[in-house]
Amino acid sequence: MPHAITPKPLLRGGLAAVTGLVLLAAAACSAPTPPRSGAGTGPSPRPTGPPVLPAPTGTQPVGTTALYLKDTSRPDPWVPEAKARELMVTLWYPTRAREGRRAPYMTPKESELTLKGKKVTGAPYDLLSRTRTNAFSDAQPAGRKRALPLVVLSPGFTMPRTTLTALGEELASRGYVVAGIDHTYENYATTFPDGRVAECVACDSDSDVGFGTKVAGVRAADVSFVLDRLTGADATWKGSSLIDPSKIAMAGQSIGGAGALAAMLKDSRVRAGIDMDGTTYARIPKSGLSRPFLFMGSSGHPPGGRDHSWDRDWKLLTGWKRWLQLPGADHQSFTDVPLLAGPLGLGLPGDLSAARSVEITRTYVRAFLDLHLRGERQPLLDEPSPRYPEVDLCTPAKKTCA
Repeated sequence: MPHAITPKPLLRGGLAAVTGLVLLAAAACSAPTPPRSGAGTGPSPRPTGPPVLPAPTGTQPVGTTALYLKDTSRPDPWVPEAKARELMVTLWYPTRAREGRRAPYMTPKESELTLKGKKVTGAPYDLLSRTRTNAFSDAQPAGRKRALPLVVLSPGFTMPRTTLTALGEELASRGYVVAGIDHTYENYATTFPDGRVAECVACDSDSDVGFGTKVAGVRAADVSFVLDRLTGADATWKGSSLIDPSKIAMAGQSIGGAGALAAMLKDSRVRAGIDMDGTTYARIPKSGLSRPFLFMGSSGHPPGGRDHSWDRDWKLLTGWKRWLQLPGADHQSFTDVPLLAGPLGLGLPGDLSAARSVEITRTYVRAFLDLHLRGERQPLLDEPSPRYPEVDLCTPAKKTCA
């Protein structure tokens, strides 16, 4: 169960205007990707009932728990009168439990505020809270001491950590500890254990000059604090002793991907990073970044395309690196959003089916992590795969993908 906290007054912010759950790339700090055909165009399908997340493919059952963490060393960057930064973190991890209560996807209030924030109508406001997950709430963690790699997940702007659940459950079923972070006041609803709900204060500033750079920096600081509390001397989670602190990576979608790069530049404990379709903001020094990095993007990120941040950073990545492009993907194809669209009565984002989007994301993210945190060879990352013809391997110097 989350740790107890001291109540304080609820702080609320405005909601950014977005045209629908499948058009989330409109956020100012997202990749500049236009809606693809089928993404919110034409008549919307009828809602089909609560969403169901696909079962993870690994051999280990998955447990999950929510942690409340409070960083008293800094004020909140979005609400300065809050003298400490409060975070909610979902952990997914291997367990031996094969039965128990399935974890909720989010609370009914979080579902309501998220759907209202995204201007989604035509579906019950509590629908997302009824999404069926696969992890067992507060199950006992399993594994050998200091043997499990740790992966941090960071969602896109305005999106809750839960929208990376399908990926988090998959990695946990493969023997990873996964920490999904809600970056407070950057999404429509984060619920603390005392019942307070923090709304999207940052949404009021998303057109400000330097906004993306600020968000990436805030997320890097959040990640360092979470690593302290999961692997340091004052670790707060009962399974922290299972984590190998020398094997830590981070993956993020949209501004979360920018946060992954920023976190690597700030904190050497993050040994490898993945940016899933996010414009980057933190500037790599001229000396370069030698740790492994993967760009995995939609059609908004072709070599030499509209978003030049990847071109700029590619030249400064001096270690192992890959650039993957999915021409049929949408900005949200790397998240749970395709799985949620049909049940909400919305058009599918991108040209990939929801099942295929999840499979590709899980497979390539897992391959990258298995290579760089476990040292397991991954030919999938070295050449185009006939199993995944939707994925192109790009050569930025030649401005080509194949």
